[in-house]
Amino acid sequence: MDTFTLNNGVRIPVVGLGVFQTPPDETTAAVTSALEVGYRHIDTAAAYANERGVGDAIAASGLARDEVFIETKIWISDYGYDETLHSFTKSAGKLGVEQLDLLILHQALPGEFEKTLGAYRALEKLYADGAVRAIGVSNFMVDHLERLLDETSVVPTVNQIEVHPYFQQCTVQQFGDEHGILTQAWSPIGGITSYRDSARRSFDEPVILSIGEKYGKSAAQVMLRWHIQEGRQVIPKSTKPERIAENIDVFDFELSADELAQIDALETGVRGGPEPEAITLESFGREIPDA
Repeated sequence: MDTFTLNNGVRIPVVGLGVFQTPPDETTAAVTSALEVGYRHIDTAAAYANERGVGDAIAASGLARDEVFIETKIWISDYGYDETLHSFTKSAGKLGVEQLDLLILHQALPGEFEKTLGAYRALEKLYADGAVRAIGVSNFMVDHLERLLDETSVVPTVNQIEVHPYFQQCTVQQFGDEHGILTQAWSPIGGITSYRDSARRSFDEPVILSIGEKYGKSAAQVMLRWHIQEGRQVIPKSTKPERIAENIDVFDFELSADELAQIDALETGVRGGPEPEAITLESFGREIPDA
């Protein structure tokens, strides 16, 4: 598995398995399938309620702890310094590990950013103590990143944001590049377009299908290759073993500069996920149970 090097020297696999919306009772099987075909990065979150299933699969895999890169996220309900320290304990307990490879904040929570800053300072403490190998953020826009950099000490290693051919967030990506923050793409193959915009699905896009036909690859594989060649880490999600295997089979072909540009040109500017400014405790808060 190829890797990217984070700004603190830690290496992260280029492709990981995402488990967003994977039911707890299906998570262990999905992660097991992924590890069997060569995935070495699993991305989960406290809010997904499936950290335990991820941990069970990793424990049963027979792989050494340092062979699997484990990433999880702090939910907004646990923001604040002490609350976030406790949230780490909850997540680590469910995952069955003492150290996490990457711990990130799930949302910016812009309306209560002091809580966000407290949460990030807790991540800095966990990083300094060696409880986590790297820290980062998710769904942060440029103004959120600017304030975070102004008021904290450790530059995030990643910013996990929605990126697929129809929504590329180039300004956020560029800011990250300028500050050594790796863009980590969620919904990298546009799965969110399958149920948010039924009139246009990335999997049916003629440009992508045409490129795939040339290389004997699926639309998903073409999109993943596009991300990788443009320097983004990807976490495609699936529970189907055949799709899980397909999504990692992207290292035996290379897109041309013209083909990359054709996919870049599919940008619509339409976000599929929630607006970061709309994330509030009132609307999205939920209790995260103890381990």
